[in-house]
Amino acid sequence: MNFSDFLSIAPLSWASITAAILCGSIIGLERQLRGKPVGIRTSSLIVLGTYVFVAMAMAVTNEQVDASRIIGQIVTGIGFLGAGVMLARDGVVVGVTSAAAIWMLAAIGICIPIAGEWAAIKLSLVVVAILYGVDLLEETFTSLTRGVHMRYSDWREKRYGNKPQNNK
Repeated sequence: MNFSDFLSIAPLSWASITAAILCGSIIGLERQLRGKPVGIRTSSLIVLGTYVFVAMAMAVTNEQVDASRIIGQIVTGIGFLGAGVMLARDGVVVGVTSAAAIWMLAAIGICIPIAGEWAAIKLSLVVVAILYGVDLLEETFTSLTRGVHMRYSDWREKRYGNKPQNNK
């Protein structure tokens, strides 16, 4: 066994693994800096794991095996993971944004072997732009904090006695 055989991870690629970790880190950093339940480690593992499942499914695809079935199972399975971060407290549902972020992390992991690493990195930046950009809009336009967000803020203030810094 020579050194190149030792480093080979075919049918996976080191570039794709690096992209998966980078994509998860980009989104996970935003979540972790805000103190959310899905940080850098979790986000990177979700994207990396999804990439590995899809790449391996594509490697064994033939007339009897269909990689799209693996993708369908990933979508279903990731729904359970997302449901685990959502909670209902006193009639208010929290964690929906984190659950949506988990879903998008899996989509990015699927994107890597199908659309390529650069497409996945660009999607990660779009996700962070949405997560951060909507917060900026909510701070600028108070009309965007009506409804569910206002009830959540009221609930947190009543329960914990202080106004939340960030109610995502």
